[in-house]
Amino acid sequence: MMTNAGVDAPTAVSAYAPENFSTAYAQFCQHYPTCARTSHLDALRRSDYRRLDEQQHIYLDYTGGGLYGESQLDQHFALLRRNVFGNPHSANPTSLAMTELVEETRRFILDYFNAAANYIAVFTANASGALKHVGESYPFRPGGRYLLTFDNHNSVNGIREFARSRGATFTYAPLTVPDLRIDRKRLEELFDAIDPAHPHLFAFPAQSNFSGVKHPLEYVELAQRRGWDVLLDAAAFVPTNRLDLTAVQPDFVSLSFYKMFGYPTGIGALLIHKRACAKLKRPWFAGGTVNFASVQGEGHYLAANEAAFEDGTIDYLNIPAVKIGLVHLQKIGIETIGERVRCLTDWLLQNLYALRHSNGRPLVRLYGPITTEMRGGTIAFNLYDPEGRLLDYRRVEELANQARISLRTGCFCNPGAGEAAEGLTAEDMRYGLQNGADINLPRFLQIIQHRGNKSAGAIRVSVGLVTNFADVYRLMHFITGFRDQTNLNIGQVTFDIEGCRIIRDGS
Repeated sequence: MMTNAGVDAPTAVSAYAPENFSTAYAQFCQHYPTCARTSHLDALRRSDYRRLDEQQHIYLDYTGGGLYGESQLDQHFALLRRNVFGNPHSANPTSLAMTELVEETRRFILDYFNAAANYIAVFTANASGALKHVGESYPFRPGGRYLLTFDNHNSVNGIREFARSRGATFTYAPLTVPDLRIDRKRLEELFDAIDPAHPHLFAFPAQSNFSGVKHPLEYVELAQRRGWDVLLDAAAFVPTNRLDLTAVQPDFVSLSFYKMFGYPTGIGALLIHKRACAKLKRPWFAGGTVNFASVQGEGHYLAANEAAFEDGTIDYLNIPAVKIGLVHLQKIGIETIGERVRCLTDWLLQNLYALRHSNGRPLVRLYGPITTEMRGGTIAFNLYDPEGRLLDYRRVEELANQARISLRTGCFCNPGAGEAAEGLTAEDMRYGLQNGADINLPRFLQIIQHRGNKSAGAIRVSVGLVTNFADVYRLMHFITGFRDQTNLNIGQVTFDIEGCRIIRDGS
């Protein structure tokens, strides 16, 4: 391993060497016999995702974004080539043709989630756009509460600012450690601590984008029985799991379609239960959202249902690609995808957990459950040297890049789960915030390392639609190369990550 230049990936002898692959794969198939039922995913990878193997990519960032198949592009581009489409806000022939496709896609989305009888579907730019709609339109007021969990995406955390600005209070339900599940006893106590005369909103993720934990969907009905409206963040859940919105009926559901099937980006959805529509009051209006507006009369009337939330011109040329993507998943089978993900995730968890340095100390610290019971294909972890000191996860990512392995590092826009996982205290976080507006994750990592060898952030790998055993095996070969290594051995990081953006130095 290089030291000063720091340009080579780990090269220590690995138990996961290429020459051992065939034996390891045979053992995997024997240990996970149900994975044989997912074999058509391998054929799909060779046909629809062949660029992965042609370019020797190991893609392990499905929680960051799904991958599209070539057939999705072919179908969408063929549709655009053979038709003339116009802005749907009109009654001319090209507009009507587009309107028909947009509404067909909207109906298909509702049918896909078994939601047509009870929900409306609002097209948004992404899941964050869907969550912003709820935050700005929900009737927060003094006496009301916003309850969320430590395990939430920042776009859910951000809704607290709407609650705060309107005089409502917000409270976080804690997680249990080390499994990072919602503390049910404390959650039920918080459910009961409200005045039913006011509106209250509870928000939680169906699946953690940090740890992969699947939080029980029964919390939806549990909260509703106690007088809460429920916002379900389903963005990390639906790529590998079926969400049946007849069996469970949250008031609001947020989605990003690129998380499910990679293309198109820039389109999400907010599914609003019909019983909850009247509760949302938009604080402004825009083109396309009003039935009537007057300059001199200084008034307006919002359009009904989803039209009241679709500001300006929707991304109409890309919306038909959403139906193409959903059909793509239907043909594959979401249960098939889920079973492949379960098998690969379990193998990874067991093998990562077993890694040790020569002195017997663990190389890997896993965050969250170490089994696949009620957890998905997202695994967060850190690496430690033989003396138990954190290896810089930014450098690990940099070396992974050289090995053509796409993983992710940082806090993944989910600071609460990371704080719970690493045992960071409120005092730790206030200490970081006292550094002013210049504080960011890399700087906070330096600060917190001097406060007890804690971490702020982690390494995240996530498996998905066309991950295969060769991908996870090559990851293990890479990780094993950090055995008996220190930060001095692996070299200095040469880039910084600031606010989810990579900031490279000028050298």
